[in-house]
Amino acid sequence: MKSLPQRPARLLVPSVIAAALLMAAAAPAHAAYPDHPIRWVVPFPAGGAMDNIARTLGEDMSKSLGQAIVVENRPGAGGNIGAEMVARAPADGYTLIIVANGMAVNPALYGKLSYDPIKDFAPVSLLAVVPNVLVTSKAKNPVKTVAEVIASAKAKPGKYSYASAGNGTSIHLAGELFTSMAHVDLLHIPYKGSGPAMTDLLGGQVDYMFDSITSAKPHIDSGKLTAIAVTTSVRSSALPNVPTVAEAGVPGYELSPWFATFVPAKTPQAVVDTLNRAMLEALKKPAVQQRLAAIGAEPIGSTPAQLRDHLAKETVKWGVLIRERGIRGD
Repeated sequence: MKSLPQRPARLLVPSVIAAALLMAAAAPAHAAYPDHPIRWVVPFPAGGAMDNIARTLGEDMSKSLGQAIVVENRPGAGGNIGAEMVARAPADGYTLIIVANGMAVNPALYGKLSYDPIKDFAPVSLLAVVPNVLVTSKAKNPVKTVAEVIASAKAKPGKYSYASAGNGTSIHLAGELFTSMAHVDLLHIPYKGSGPAMTDLLGGQVDYMFDSITSAKPHIDSGKLTAIAVTTSVRSSALPNVPTVAEAGVPGYELSPWFATFVPAKTPQAVVDTLNRAMLEALKKPAVQQRLAAIGAEPIGSTPAQLRDHLAKETVKWGVLIRERGIRGD
């Protein structure tokens, strides 16, 4: 093999020193994550449970990480617009996304997505569960228990209705799971968001709603709504006297609206671990827990591996229901 030409010593030494200095300068830059603000994408409008969770955790994490966490709302297409944007973002830990059950639901709901929820993202942590609660207008409907809901629906199939915030939302899927497991016929009325659905529920235009506890609780506390049952496997600390659907008459029923954080695939594991630690530390703090409790959110937290397994199981579960019930996106 032909040898490389020899360089004069007086040129070689300075170049070696220069290279060493460059390497020394580069090493701390990589180890200093984060060294500029982090963007946390919320793929739904401001003001909801997802937005509140991101802002609450982001505020605390910015202190522990030493960099601002800027929440950016990118709503649209059931969360798909924000998800696609993050899937295409640089895998450097400076773009996060908070998601809900839609991450597991959308592949079956929309048929073809512009991103792959499994391959295009790296899991960071589960964050919290915000239960849904089956409610009805106290002034318009005397029903108070799950048994009464089922009995009246079986007596007059198709007469009674439930509102949702749109096809494929957790509010809708809670109703679909209920009608399937309780073997009743309730008419689904989709709305463009939880707000107009709640307006018609309060007015008696629809009979029931499996609304998020975040938006339903103020109406429950004011006496306008009757809280019949929560959709989670255990009772909610926000409504401790309200039974679960499972214990109230539909054994095995569970829908736990969860929230979690992902980053683009191929984000360095050390970066993922840094974010995971910051999130878990925040979730343990009483001040954070109090703010989450105010919207009915129950903190959970997880390892990245646990979130990966959870997403896989939820994708299978809801994919089966969506196909069986013939549910399609709006």
